[in-house]
Amino acid sequence: QVQLVESGGGLVQAGGSLRLSCAASGTIFRITRMGWYRQVSGKQRELVATIINDGTTNYGEFVKGRFTISRDNAKNTVALQMNNLEVEDTAVYYCHAYHYRMALTEYWGQGTQVTVSS
Repeated sequence: QVQLVESGGGLVQAGGSLRLSCAASGTIFRITRMGWYRQVSGKQRELVATIINDGTTNYGEFVKGRFTISRDNAKNTVALQMNNLEVEDTAVYYCHAYHYRMALTEYWGQGTQVTVSS
């Protein structure tokens, strides 16, 4: 089993910055892709950013260069630096990881609230 624990959410004014962090723990063999998703109540969860072992990244279209995802493979951590935040970025942000040991299994964190005020 792998556990993902997020930290770093909170309240920030529009135009401000926040940094989210996520640490994986448990019996870890190989974590392939890590990333962040977000969800607003009543809407579908959407991709924010992902990063794979070799550092290749992928971002949601709405990011538009404002966010940067990074990863420490040795520590099994992933971070999301969010700059120039907009009110529309308000959501619960979830850490996600694919873990491989004989089969691929996905894991989710418990979520951290990000609120951007105008």
